[in-house]
Amino acid sequence: MLRVDSVTVAYGLSTAVREVSLMVNNGEIVTIVGSNGAGKTSLLNAISGTVPVKSGSIRLDEVRLSGRPPHKTVRLGIGYVPEGRQIFGSMSVMDNLIMGSYPLYTRKWLRNLGLASWALRDNLVKPNLEKVLKLFPRLEERGKQQAGSLSGGEQQMLAIGRALMSSPKILLLDEPSLGLAPMLVKEILSLLARLRDEGMTVLLIEQDAVAALKIADRGYVMERGRIVLEGSAAELLSNTGVKQAYLGKARG
Repeated sequence: MLRVDSVTVAYGLSTAVREVSLMVNNGEIVTIVGSNGAGKTSLLNAISGTVPVKSGSIRLDEVRLSGRPPHKTVRLGIGYVPEGRQIFGSMSVMDNLIMGSYPLYTRKWLRNLGLASWALRDNLVKPNLEKVLKLFPRLEERGKQQAGSLSGGEQQMLAIGRALMSSPKILLLDEPSLGLAPMLVKEILSLLARLRDEGMTVLLIEQDAVAALKIADRGYVMERGRIVLEGSAAELLSNTGVKQAYLGKARG
C-alpha cells in the first residue's frame, strides 16, 4: 500500500533522513525502531507532506505523495497522529472529531456535486463518528468537554479518533504512548492491533519498542537517518544486537 523509495529529507544543511526505502503492505502493522534523533519523525512528516522531500519518492497505492501538501495527502488516505497529539484544546471533543472529517467534505468527486452533496457528505461522516465513539466510549461521554481538559490518555484517544474520521487507508502514529501510564499504553497498542485485525494499515513509531514489536507484523531499525535492519517483528525481537541497542526491557 505504502512505498517509500530512496527518500532523503534535509533541513537546510542538516540531513535527517538518508535514502530510506521501506514498504507497508495492506492490513499490517509496521513499526520503526530507533533512538531519538534517528530520523523517524522526519520520515513520517515527509510521508504526510508536512516537510518536503529532497529526493526519492513516496507512493500510496501507486499515487505519488511526495511533493503534495498535507491537505492533499490526507484526502488521498493518509491519517496522521503526530507526536504530542496536537488536538484543538479550546474546542469540544465532538468538534475535534468533526474537524477530522474535513477531508471527506473536500474530496473532488464530492465538490463536483455542488450543494446537493452536503447530505451525502453527512452520510459519509456519520458512520465514521459512530465507529470512533464505539472504539472510544469515553469520548462520547466527554463529547461537550473542552478537549484540553481531558487526561493524557483520553487526549491520545481523541487524536487517534480524529485521524480515523477521514477514512484513512493508512494510519501513521508518532509515539502514541508518550507520557502515558503503562496500563494506558497497553490499551492504546491493543486498540491498534484491533484496528489492524479489522483491516486498517498502520505505520507506527513507538518509544516502547518491545511493546510495539509485539503487536507489529514487521519492523525497521533506523540509525542516523538510515534503515540499518529490517525483518519480521519476531526476528527483530530475537536479534541480539537490536536487543542490546533498543530493547532494554527484553534483556536477560
